[in-house]
Amino acid sequence: MSTPERASHGPLSSGDLPGETTQSGSSPQSPAWPDPSPASGAASPPGPPSSQAWLQVFLTTATTVFLAELGDKTQLAALLLSAQSGRPAVVFVGASLALICSSLVGVLLGRWLSRLMAPEQLERAAGVIMVVLGLWLGRQAVLQLAGDHLQSGTAWG
Repeated sequence: MSTPERASHGPLSSGDLPGETTQSGSSPQSPAWPDPSPASGAASPPGPPSSQAWLQVFLTTATTVFLAELGDKTQLAALLLSAQSGRPAVVFVGASLALICSSLVGVLLGRWLSRLMAPEQLERAAGVIMVVLGLWLGRQAVLQLAGDHLQSGTAWG
């Protein structure tokens, strides 16, 4: 008997990441998402995530965000503000609050979008948005460089 697929609306666990499979090649079922009872035919609501699944989601999120923020303009701004103000504790609290608030917006928006779109559509849309933003920022940089060269009268090359 095949196992029905579940909607991905809860915390990530092993096998929830795109392309992640078990050693047998099939996507694993998380203990936090019980299979529907074959006798009743009705899906039982997902139970609370296990502590291991919670820890995995927490560590994956913390590591990903930490690595993504290293050398980011936000970190550089905090560095400069700390150096200029001479009050690193206040800058740390302010920057932490700002990161918490911006992360909350991302989490709430992601939760809302996950109810409207399939995970594959959401990944594709995020990829397209990132490419479009990259191209737009690249275009802006080229236009800025061209404008600077025209104003200074220097030749290209």
